Amino acid sequence: MNTFDEDAAIKAVRESLPAEKSQVYTDDQILNVIDMIWDFYEENGLLEIDDDEEIEETALFDDLLRYVRKMLQKDKESGIAVEDIETIVRAEIDYENSLDSL
Repeated sequence: MNTFDEDAAIKAVRESLPAEKSQVYTDDQILNVIDMIWDFYEENGLLEIDDDEEIEETALFDDLLRYVRKMLQKDKESGIAVEDIETIVRAEIDYENSLDSL
């Protein structure tokens, strides 16, 4: 498994968004969502996920999405549009899963 790289994760998220949306968000805004994903992992003891288990294939994805939405609602200055949350979360997870195959 390759090492997680924040810059590569941000790039993967940007590539998943339509060009006009990608330009709206700063790297810090995207990184804020990525940090929320990792906070969810930590709070739920998921930092040691089995290599065979991908988060998207489990019921945990819905829990993760709810968690990120809830945290973004609390963070009034996040600037992330509600309709983009799932795309950003999926892109970050896809990036994580790609590390297993490299």
